[in-house]
Amino acid sequence: MITSNQKKTALYCRLSQDDNTENESNSIQNQKMILQRYASDHHFPNPCFYVDDGYSGASFQRPGFQQMMADMENGEIGIIITKDLSRLGRNQLHTGLYIEERFPMFGVRYIAINDNVDTDSNESNELMPFKNLFNEWYVRDSSRKVRAVFRAKAERGERLGARAPYGYRRSEDDRNRLVVDEEAAAIVRRIFAMCAGGMGPSQIARQLKSEQLLCPAVYAYQKFGITHSSMNLETPCDWSESTVAAMLENEVYLGNTVNMRYSTKSYKDKRRITHPREECLVFEGTHPALVTREVWNIVQRVRQNKRRPTKMKEQNKYSGLVVCADCGATMVLHRAHAMKPTWNNFACYTYKKKGKEVCTAHYIRECVLDEVILEDLRRVTAMAREHTREFAEYIGGRQSAEIQREIRRLERELTAMRKRGAELDAIFKRLYEDRVLGHISVEQFQALSRPLVCSFAALWFAPVEQENKFSQLHFPPTSCCQQAALCKLCAEYLPESSGHRSLQPRIKVASCACSKQHPSEMPVCLLLAFTV
Repeated sequence: MITSNQKKTALYCRLSQDDNTENESNSIQNQKMILQRYASDHHFPNPCFYVDDGYSGASFQRPGFQQMMADMENGEIGIIITKDLSRLGRNQLHTGLYIEERFPMFGVRYIAINDNVDTDSNESNELMPFKNLFNEWYVRDSSRKVRAVFRAKAERGERLGARAPYGYRRSEDDRNRLVVDEEAAAIVRRIFAMCAGGMGPSQIARQLKSEQLLCPAVYAYQKFGITHSSMNLETPCDWSESTVAAMLENEVYLGNTVNMRYSTKSYKDKRRITHPREECLVFEGTHPALVTREVWNIVQRVRQNKRRPTKMKEQNKYSGLVVCADCGATMVLHRAHAMKPTWNNFACYTYKKKGKEVCTAHYIRECVLDEVILEDLRRVTAMAREHTREFAEYIGGRQSAEIQREIRRLERELTAMRKRGAELDAIFKRLYEDRVLGHISVEQFQALSRPLVCSFAALWFAPVEQENKFSQLHFPPTSCCQQAALCKLCAEYLPESSGHRSLQPRIKVASCACSKQHPSEMPVCLLLAFTV
């Protein structure tokens, strides 16, 4: 058992980034000098330093503090000394819990030099709760000011991120402006091209890893000297699926700045909250785009229909596209290494899982489905080649109907936004009148008007975005003649094609019409959607 003379005197120092800019008196060196002199003057045995440099006092998850607590629980510490109460922590509840419960539980004496706090003297502890409260107010006030600064920057359209996204670098003239990093931008464009070609994030990540291309964190470190918490220099080419997926969904590569995507509950709760795009502040054309709007739209459509490789390491080209006409469930592909390719067939998922009480035992072979789709494609493309004008008019009519439906939807959303804006304006005017007439105080006015201002900011940019969508819808991206020309090319290519994987991105099977004959192969009904 360790005696009192053998126990250590813990001299705890802490410095956060905010404290470092406050003044020089809070520096680690200054704290060490004060604590060392105090321990020597009072003849405390075995002084030992525990240091947390760059950690906020609002949280007690600090390596130096946690090591000190572990040594205390092992009975190695008899006295803990800090320069003042704020060095121990700026959380009123937790600081009081440690001083009044945890330290006495292990027989530890606590001393805060500048605040005249000593747990061995009851008289010195009377004002301690109020001093802890003032210390927490400092953190709360700092958090409020920082949030206000970030909110103002976000509303001005300035970028909030500390690091430039992969594919960009910060301008030397203006650190808030992004310029293209051509070396990384080429890889970003290639990633979008591979996804548009049908590859998923995991396949893209494996491809980049096999080519020994540096992952974004290591690339930023080697080229710009920027470190990242997730950086692992032992595996510099370890591209992850989540990294690629985040890049494919990041509007920064369209040239847009999306602010306020993430937030936290408070300075005490640091869990990140992800906001939907409708609640974000979006500014378009703030920096050069790496991908075009057409490529972006194709990638987002591909991402909506995610597919995964089968256990045979092959991609099912009809994944999620073949459904049962009886129960509406997806028909799954059944195949094995022992089966011939011509035996591969789609069977009803409901029947395989729940039996004949729910659905019937029908199936269709994959080779038959290939032939049916090819035959239907040849028929449609032949009509486009022989009756170009009629086909163009039909496609144009279908496009016009879809565009009109989208325009009506946007008009409804825009009307609702304008109505909500008028309501908020009326509420704010009444609130301002109450403040002028003295019905409410300044603090009440600020508390009530703050959410109104945030809602105003969101509604201020939303109508502009809707109007941009209107302008895009009034100019169709592809003419009917271009679609007819594409179908002519397909018609010339299809008769010579024996494989169908290259045609997969243009095929969508909407339903599989199977009757209840048991059990035999059934015909299939197709709906084909052509996109350019």
